[in-house]
Amino acid sequence: MLQQGEYGYRLPFRVRHPVELHIPPGFQPDNEATWPKVDGPLEFVGGKLLDMPPCGDVQQEVAMDVAYILKSWGRDHPHGGNEAGMVLGTEARGADAAVWRKADVGTHTGGLRPVPPLLAVEIAGSDEGEPDLRAKAHWYLEHGVSCVWLVLPETREVVVLGVASESRFGTGSRLSSHPSLPDLAPQVGELVTQLE
Repeated sequence: MLQQGEYGYRLPFRVRHPVELHIPPGFQPDNEATWPKVDGPLEFVGGKLLDMPPCGDVQQEVAMDVAYILKSWGRDHPHGGNEAGMVLGTEARGADAAVWRKADVGTHTGGLRPVPPLLAVEIAGSDEGEPDLRAKAHWYLEHGVSCVWLVLPETREVVVLGVASESRFGTGSRLSSHPSLPDLAPQVGELVTQLE
């Protein structure tokens, strides 16, 4: 039962994100007009429509650092995206950041991208720790993404996953560049600059 609180109604118990929503009639993952209108990000994975957790302040600041690194690199390379929505197969996800090769995406459509990015970046937050992000990383890799970065602000680490590889980088180390992302090898500290 909902309870009246100072800011409106609230649930009498804690809810863990993601929260599964009912799929509305006529829903099509590749047509944003058919998605329900809610505050916050949604994903459609495994036949479930999921309301994803909002980003907390630590995750927001790290996302800005990641976006800055990708944008700086992108001046001479393919472009990237923040809160990067994609429809791969019959499922839709939104990475915290991603990089697509311009030739792969074609012209802007205003919708979710139907091709896998070269890089998907996920940042740990209060409701999504490393195990949750690893599950997302495996989904990305199974759907054609070349490389996934899991940024772990609390431990100041980055886990880099490829189809057949995994590396963990800590403070003071530099990520190794992936063959599809030449020269993209930031220091771990550059990805968490605002937290320092």
